[in-house]
Amino acid sequence: MIDAFVKAFAQLPDKRIRGVVIVSLLSALAIYVALAGVLWWALTDTVLVSLPWVEALLDVLGGVAVFVLSLLFFPAVVTMIIGFFLEQVADAVEARHYPGLPPNREQPVWEIIGSTAKFAAVAIGLNILALPLYLLLLFIPGSSLVLFYALNGYLLSREYFEAVALRRADAATVKSLRRQHTARLWLVGAAITFLATVPFVNMLAPVVGTAAMTHVATGLMRRHKLLDKPVPTAEPAQ
Repeated sequence: MIDAFVKAFAQLPDKRIRGVVIVSLLSALAIYVALAGVLWWALTDTVLVSLPWVEALLDVLGGVAVFVLSLLFFPAVVTMIIGFFLEQVADAVEARHYPGLPPNREQPVWEIIGSTAKFAAVAIGLNILALPLYLLLLFIPGSSLVLFYALNGYLLSREYFEAVALRRADAATVKSLRRQHTARLWLVGAAITFLATVPFVNMLAPVVGTAAMTHVATGLMRRHKLLDKPVPTAEPAQ
């Protein structure tokens, strides 16, 4: 897994994905600012008490909440953007590190839009449902972070792996492969989640995550001898 991320970072200057890196940086920045802006408006535009000093204190706490919530929802939302550029990143990784692979299955735009929108909705929804538990676990140092990385690590591992693997295997095969290697893929997803919460680095997380998962998925599919021929069009794994 470490080798996959080392190779992913090393390939960032590659001219074949340089454009995606720029788009990822700009879109990630825009998404973060938009998220923070919406959350700030929602938390500060509402007058909860009539005492000015109490309201001012709540505004300060609201600022902290904006920062935390923006980081909380950032991994899921920014993943929607990279979904449209995943093919280009994965192709660049395969061309450099795995030459000679057969042609891959190209996903139609409607399938990409549907799968990424579904993922974002599920990820954001689950994190919202988990908010009370996050707050409760604040009294146990470090436990809320464990929950955050555990939940989003699973979600991102599933999304990135399926998106990459479905280029070269049918949905049933991808689903079976994911279940056989749940722990390993979760570690990759947790690492992507961690990168998505590190300031500045988080803007590169979608590209690095896609490249790293391409290495991991290719290794697993080679182990199971699934790269002998191109795969026909198939529906996304459930």
